[in-house]
Amino acid sequence: MAEPTTVRGATIELMRALGLTTIFGNPGSTELPMFRDLPDDFRYVLGLQESVALSMADGYAQATRRAAMVNLHSAIGVGHAMGSIFTAYRNRTPLVITAGQQARALLAGEPYLYSEDPAALPRPYVKWSREPARAQDVPAAIARAYHVAMSPPRGPALVSIPVDDWDSPAAAVPPRRVSQVIRAGADDLAELGAALAAARRPVFVVGALVDQEPAFAETVRLAEVHQARVWAAPMSSRCSFPESHPLFAGFLPPDRAGLRDCLGDTDLVLVLGAPVFTYRLAGDGPYLPDGARLWQLTDDAQQAAWTPLGTALVTSIAPAVADLLRHPPPDPRPAPPRRGRPAPVEATGPISVEFLMQTLDRLRPPDSVIVEEAPSSRPVMCEYLPNNAPESFFTCASGGLGLGLPSAVGMLLGRPDRRVIAVIGDGSMMYSIQALWSAAQLGATPMTVVVVNNGGYSTVHHFARLLGMAKPVGADLPGLDFAGLARAQGCRGARVDRAADLPARLAEALAGDVPYVLDVIVS
Repeated sequence: MAEPTTVRGATIELMRALGLTTIFGNPGSTELPMFRDLPDDFRYVLGLQESVALSMADGYAQATRRAAMVNLHSAIGVGHAMGSIFTAYRNRTPLVITAGQQARALLAGEPYLYSEDPAALPRPYVKWSREPARAQDVPAAIARAYHVAMSPPRGPALVSIPVDDWDSPAAAVPPRRVSQVIRAGADDLAELGAALAAARRPVFVVGALVDQEPAFAETVRLAEVHQARVWAAPMSSRCSFPESHPLFAGFLPPDRAGLRDCLGDTDLVLVLGAPVFTYRLAGDGPYLPDGARLWQLTDDAQQAAWTPLGTALVTSIAPAVADLLRHPPPDPRPAPPRRGRPAPVEATGPISVEFLMQTLDRLRPPDSVIVEEAPSSRPVMCEYLPNNAPESFFTCASGGLGLGLPSAVGMLLGRPDRRVIAVIGDGSMMYSIQALWSAAQLGATPMTVVVVNNGGYSTVHHFARLLGMAKPVGADLPGLDFAGLARAQGCRGARVDRAADLPARLAEALAGDVPYVLDVIVS
């Protein structure tokens, strides 16, 4: 029998055993008893709004490859964080979220600061949510949330905890192990291995899961064995193949016809760790070129179920690729044509996005991490700022704004040995600008924030043009001083608007020993 303790005591011991000793949050009255006499080996990371706290946890979990702990304030705190919870769900980030609730003695009515249906509130963008029926069940519910969050496909899970539960008696929950790997059947992988060997012009499409598992190096070896052209999956949120590699073909567009044209005359498409496919624009016609056969490797059975054609194997990527590497290699194939590179941009006049990305590529440290949330600049970044290493690039998988800046802070807390460079649009910055305060208070170095300041929501302008609109409403953002906002929160800040001045300013920002925000005015 486990020794009796309190809900708080049992939970703290469980969190310590699971490695959940860094807690992100914004405290409220219904959560305070959880933190009474918080042990010295625990760290509380304060975000000035719940969405910021959750996004910092997202970055931290991605950097450490393990679940992060987030504490939210009752219904309103979960509501504030919902956009970030949605993004964490799309990012497949493992998070254990605890949310405060009013005292059980008050729940017969409708008390102040209560959540009417706390388990339903975050759905469907959590993998599991529960308010335990009894106080003594809270530690076991948190253990379950952890294992659910870490099981494939990973994602957030939430436990709602009434404020008077923490001092109630409970038994300690012994830590246990739950397998986090899925293996496809040997016969299925043998069939795929034979199909790859027999293919004339195989193509790989790599998604974020390749980098997340990680299976980056093994996927490179598999592509080299088969001389396969490799495309990044549409809207992929991570770098899953070296973008300067001779076999890298580029980034698939999120529309059916454009994607089909990019795949060319392939006879076999192997999709690794990505949906088939993520589209942003409506389209029709075949999904693949004529005569092409599709195989998919994914750890998500729901995703495999909606794949519209071909054969889907539900499996973790790393063991499946390792098994495929053990199959006999194909007969020698000619190398596919190499991807062209853009011409260099000269430093003249105003700063173009192309020149900014080219300069950043030249000056950034080799082991730096890029966290991107500048959607209109992403296509240019793909050309001028190639990423070539595992866990070197992160962006938002949901299409929402507000993750990038706080995620970069969390990323740095998880990997303080690498410089984190946040490349953030001016519109995106204002969704979570208070994350700069957390960066300064935490001494988040080495961290550089590059603001791509084009004076508005450029993506909105782009889609307005596609719709034939002369001018969209609410898409301009004049009068913002990001260097001043940075300094007001304890960071360094500077502004640059001439191409000739950019290299020196950027070099200074990349060498800073405090969080540094460089506001780059782009043409």
